[in-house]
Formats: sequence, C-alpha cells, structure tokens
Amino acid sequence: MKRLFVLVALMAGVLQLNAQEKREINYDESAVPAYILPDLLTCLDGQPVKSVTEWETVRRPEIMHILATQEYGLTPQTAIEMKSKLMAEDPHALGGIATSQQVMLTFSGQGKTVKALLLAYIPNQRQGKVPVVVGYNFQGNHSMSLDENILYSPFFERLTDRNDPQLKRGIQMNRWPLEMIVKRGYALVTMDYQDIYPDNPAGEPLSVISLFPPSKDNDTKWQAIGAWAWGSSRMADWVEQQPWADQDRLVIMGHSRQGKAALWTGAQDTRFRVVISNDSGCGGAALSKRQFGEDIATIVNSFPHWFCPAFNQYADREESLSFDQHYLLAMIAPRHLYVASAQEDRWADPKGEFLATVATSPVYRLYGLDGIVGSQMPAIHQPLMQHTGYHIRAGVHDVTDYDWQCYLDFCDKAFSIKQD
Repeated sequence: MKRLFVLVALMAGVLQLNAQEKREINYDESAVPAYILPDLLTCLDGQPVKSVTEWETVRRPEIMHILATQEYGLTPQTAIEMKSKLMAEDPHALGGIATSQQVMLTFSGQGKTVKALLLAYIPNQRQGKVPVVVGYNFQGNHSMSLDENILYSPFFERLTDRNDPQLKRGIQMNRWPLEMIVKRGYALVTMDYQDIYPDNPAGEPLSVISLFPPSKDNDTKWQAIGAWAWGSSRMADWVEQQPWADQDRLVIMGHSRQGKAALWTGAQDTRFRVVISNDSGCGGAALSKRQFGEDIATIVNSFPHWFCPAFNQYADREESLSFDQHYLLAMIAPRHLYVASAQEDRWADPKGEFLATVATSPVYRLYGLDGIVGSQMPAIHQPLMQHTGYHIRAGVHDVTDYDWQCYLDFCDKAFSIKQD
C-alpha cells in the first residue's frame, strides 16, 4: 500500500510536468483577452445591493453557493469527533522565548480515524492573551526548525526509510521565521497539510474526507482544498480552548495551494479576522478570466483532486465563468484581507492577484471601510495597507522574511497593536 501510494504520487508529479510542457502558457499582457468581471453587488435576480443587510442576507449567500457548487465543493455539515492529546511541551523553545506544544489531533467518523500533529509556539513574554497565526506547513513540522524534539507528522511517519531526504530537519526553515513571529507577540499554530489530505489523486482514502458519508452529488463533491480548509477550522477549534489565545485576533496565512485553501477557509469561517494569501495564483487570488500564467485547464489536469468536479467545465472556457476570484476575496469582508505576490512568479499572475483585490473594494465601501483602489500596481516592496492590503516583492514563488514582516505589520494595524 505504501509503495503504491508513493508511486501514484510520483506519477501525479510527472503528469503535472507533462501538462505544463504541452500547454502554451500566456505570459504576454497584450494577449490577455477583453473581459468584464461579474458585479459583486448585483444579485442573481438583477437587483442591486444597497445595504449591508442585503449583502449579508442575499448576495453573500448567493456567492458562497456559487463558489461551493462551481469551484471548491460543498463542505459537509456532519459532526466529526475530534480529540486532542498533548504529546510534548517545551517551555524553553526557540532559545527560551517561546513554549512549544505538540498536540495529536484525532478525527473519527465512518469507523475510521485520521491523525494530524499540531505544533504551537506561544510567546513566553506576554501580558494577557495573544493573537494567533494559523497556517499549514508543506514538509512536516520537523521541516520548520532544527529542533530534534519536534515529532514527525503522521504523513511522514508513513515513510519506511528513515534516511529519506524528506525527513531531514529544517529543510523549510526559510519560510518560517519563528523567532520574528514570536518576538512580535504572535503565537503560531501549524501542522502538515498532508496529514489532512495527502496531496495526490489517490489521497482521499487517507484523508479526512473518508470520515464523512459519501457525497450525493459528484459535481459538487469537496476535495483537497475543501478538506484543507476544514482542517484549518479544526486548528481554530483547538486554539479557542487555549487560555493564552485571543479568539478575537485569529489570523490565517497560506502560501501557494495553501493560499487558495486559506482564502476558502476565511470565506467560510469568520473567526479568522485576518486572511492572508501568499502567491496563491489560479483558483486563489488571481483572476481566471485574464488567462495569464496558470489557467484552469492546466490546474484541473495537473491537480484533479483539488477542486470539485464542476470546476472542470471551465477548462479553456474562462470566458463562460459567471464568477471570478474576486468573489472569493470579497467573502472576507468586512474582515481584513491581505494578498501578496512575487515579481518573478508569473505563473501565479501577480497583476491578476492585485486586480482581484482591488475588485473587492465596493464591498468594503458598503461597510464604510477603505479597500485598495485604482488599477496601477504598487512598486516592488511598496506595500498598500488599508482595510485590505497588497504587496509585490522581488523574487520567486516562496515565502520570505519580507513577506512575514508585511503580514505582521498588517496584523498589528488590524489589531491596533503598537510595537516597541
């Protein structure tokens, strides 16, 4: 079973590369087709939205239904049992500035269980409850530091070769400036995203989706992005039980495919007061109708397990979309939204990410809040921070210290925190 699982994952990677090689990807701004974005403030019956009440009771539910049935799938409402067990605690983590906790979450349903290992860093120097950043890591909790006491996440415990390069500690430390986050007064709660749904087309039997009754409608069936969003909300459930956590200052940050999932999490779970998307691209913050960089056909062929099957109908038919990604971003209003891009990450269409962020401004204005306006992108390393925020930095598809500095600055502003 384990060998088959690895083989399928490798085959999926080959298929992804082949799909990218065979398709011609547009990186020419002059080749972007003319398009009109569907209006956020016009209801399906053609009536304009004139008040917050109309938005919250009519238009927002309409958009959520569109996103769930046409892109991300319907999240089941079935109650799933979650148990937590403290596996390890270190009050002297990160050189003494933090307490680390490692907690095994066990989810049960349909006679099965799925385990996920949560890792938290809590500032030791704190007065009262602290804001909390929630976000998945890509290579297991052990990848975030050189600490030998960090346990391997369940997904990586399945690896039979203890010399596997994936088990090397600290291989993604560059994405997680743990000391910076803690010194700024924020707790961090993370876990490996593949504990929730192993990221390949054969991953569902080992995912949390297997704990739920089968979907009655295949077209609207939730898949990996929906499952990852569900898992983020379970991290929030755990955070709510912690005496050190400020439930009113909860943040979610996601990079790349987890940027997509973070946005879908924030759309569904209003406990997240700040929602941050880093290089999320197609199916995340970037406008699909621009057909720039990764497009729908490429993403659904490369990753058939991410979106609900109904999304496949828009492959090479972006012009037929009755919605676009500004719908997703607008679901965060009136909470704080931050979108970030990288200059060399053309695959994720930085301009499309920026324009989608701008397109949410009418909804924020409905609440009397300032969104980003104008079609002119900011210069490199010149972040815009209103009630929504955006920056583009130099470099490639990644998460850098600069990104984190901007995110923490934006959160400070959102939570009215003054740094010394």
